[in-house]
Amino acid sequence: MKLKPEDLEKISDNMRSTTSLRDGAGRAKITVHMGTCGIASGAREIMKAFLDKIQKTNITDVIFTTSGCAGLCSHEPMATVELKDQAPVKYINLTEEKVNTIFQKHVMDGNVVEEYALAKGSERLG
Repeated sequence: MKLKPEDLEKISDNMRSTTSLRDGAGRAKITVHMGTCGIASGAREIMKAFLDKIQKTNITDVIFTTSGCAGLCSHEPMATVELKDQAPVKYINLTEEKVNTIFQKHVMDGNVVEEYALAKGSERLG
């Protein structure tokens, strides 16, 4: 069975709606940066830690995704947390302990963990 252009458009629309906060798919989005530099720095463990927190808290309104390199190799492993209607926050030099704090304070409670953050939106913190 061959795909038609309109089939691809439907697939694209469906994927966009599941990964975009603005379309109401969730209240938060977590992106772990999984470029080669991130993986070499431990991004797989960071990804597993976030997934474990999502599973253990049994929440269904958090979108989890991965991306390639964010261009800041010296700060890996990194993740970006975005809450609905707020600028994304890029967290750097992550550990499993930092993931636990970020998940509870930022994802669940809505408070940026500034001591682990590099930037909010396009503005550098600290």
